Amino acid sequence: MDELEIDAVAEVELDDPVLVEGLPGVGHVGTLAVEHLLEELEGESTLVRRLYSREFPPQVSVEDGVSELTCAEIHAVEVPEGRDLLLLTGDHQAQSNAGHYTLTDAFLDIAEAFGATEAYALGGVPTGELIDEYAVVGAVNDESLLEPLEDAGVEFREDEPAGGIVGVSGLLLGLGERRGFEATCLMGETSGYLVDPKSARAVLEVLEDVLGFDLAYESLDERADEMEEVIGKIQEMEQQQQMDVPTDDDLRYIG
Repeated sequence: MDELEIDAVAEVELDDPVLVEGLPGVGHVGTLAVEHLLEELEGESTLVRRLYSREFPPQVSVEDGVSELTCAEIHAVEVPEGRDLLLLTGDHQAQSNAGHYTLTDAFLDIAEAFGATEAYALGGVPTGELIDEYAVVGAVNDESLLEPLEDAGVEFREDEPAGGIVGVSGLLLGLGERRGFEATCLMGETSGYLVDPKSARAVLEVLEDVLGFDLAYESLDERADEMEEVIGKIQEMEQQQQMDVPTDDDLRYIG
């Protein structure tokens, strides 16, 4: 296999499409968001490209006993109300710096071929603690993009995320700017410890507002309820561990 191979699965005509990336990252926020978009817009979506690369881990996924080589996929979605979408998803990101550049360039090539000049990278920003209110933090590659996103509730914070944005999400902004793409990264706050459907919903609600489409959230909310149960059990275990810590009196020998 070559370093990068792209299968053209289907061709479609799209109206002013937007590339939306949701590859694995902190809290799997971007992955959950794009998976939910595909689930809710299934009737309007078409798989158009598969990308295979030596940069992905050397493995296959297995479903019902049938294997499939690791890849990234791009689905075209014709949105009844709102702009059409190119949804980028996959189980892995590249394993090297060079691979991130190679794959991001390929993603932008495909988006450009379908007529896209705008991109949104979806992900999470870690807080290091469990949270109740989910803010969405943003970054853009052109100052003109700030105001409409601020109107949609996105927060732009000085020096955050600390250390910048790595992987495909960061390169979509950086490489996109050099190629004339208007690119935005929407990052939902998340603890960083667990898969976070609530953070994914916060990011999607901003995307709805900005791009002008409507989603139902029942299935995502069900996943959030399941995670709340997990969090509750973790908190109970932590409380029990604190109660079980021996005091000085407990440790004193009496004989």
